[in-house]
Amino acid sequence: MIKEKAIETLKIESKAIDDLIPRIDDEFEAAVNEILQCHARVVVTGMGKSGHIGRKMAATFASTGTPAFFMHPAEAFHGDLGMVTENDVVIAISNSGESSEIVNILPIIKRIGAKIIAMCGRRESTLGKNSDYFVDIGVEREACPLGLAPTASTTATLAMGDAIAMALMAKKKFTSQDFAMFHPGGALGRKLLLTVADVMHVDDENPIINVGKTVKDALFVMTEKGLGAVSVIDYNNKMVGIITDGIIRRAISKDKSLLDEVVENIMFDKPLTILPDKLAAAALSVMEKHKPRPITVLPVVNADNEVVGIVHLTDLLRQGIV
Repeated sequence: MIKEKAIETLKIESKAIDDLIPRIDDEFEAAVNEILQCHARVVVTGMGKSGHIGRKMAATFASTGTPAFFMHPAEAFHGDLGMVTENDVVIAISNSGESSEIVNILPIIKRIGAKIIAMCGRRESTLGKNSDYFVDIGVEREACPLGLAPTASTTATLAMGDAIAMALMAKKKFTSQDFAMFHPGGALGRKLLLTVADVMHVDDENPIINVGKTVKDALFVMTEKGLGAVSVIDYNNKMVGIITDGIIRRAISKDKSLLDEVVENIMFDKPLTILPDKLAAAALSVMEKHKPRPITVLPVVNADNEVVGIVHLTDLLRQGIV
């Protein structure tokens, strides 16, 4: 009984979403264009379960480049309508189209002059007849065995709200960088906003050594800076190679006298590098994709191939670039 009812619920709600597809019509497009032309805010309102869906819709709009907020219809009738201006677009959600709290504020919204988009299951309802645009979210039946608890109808409303939001995103050419700007505290924001310059070691923290110095000198610099690598530069600060602790270990395991050799004799002369204005996430990608095995350090050079810093894998992990 448990599995059967759960499967039946999913099938009913899945059908409710499928039934929305033919309703993406010219009026739907006109409603989206009205929002696009709005230079103020989208005000989403709904009562009960519709209100919960409305809050999510407003949050999705706001985070994807469409200024929006949720207005509780009962509070609206007691003063919150002062938040609505004639330049706003109001999305009113009511499956029946007769929710008293929604119906009661329609005349005031009309008087203010804001456009009304009805998300409703009945065009002939009070809400449907008194809106500028009608978006049909009606369902054949609820998944609730009593036909009472909003289930399929709220799922359909949520899906249609997402359809509006995604259509707006596409029309606005909203990018991942735009999304990151509105989510600076999240992992995505860190990946898309942090550059190599933000995380690299520079100046006294940047392990460098000139050509002509010995491997022993490189080992001392490497130990002092604690990053497990040293960038080898010429006397014009140009990148010529890199020495890592692994290179040194492998070299002296074969011949301890190599500690007195110049760094050019054991350095890797074709190191991977990255520019400081590249994304920190790009640095991680370079490290992870290095063959035959990933690397943990990446020298940073400018456009003239001058060494300006170095990035260590732990710096990226510390910033949440994973």
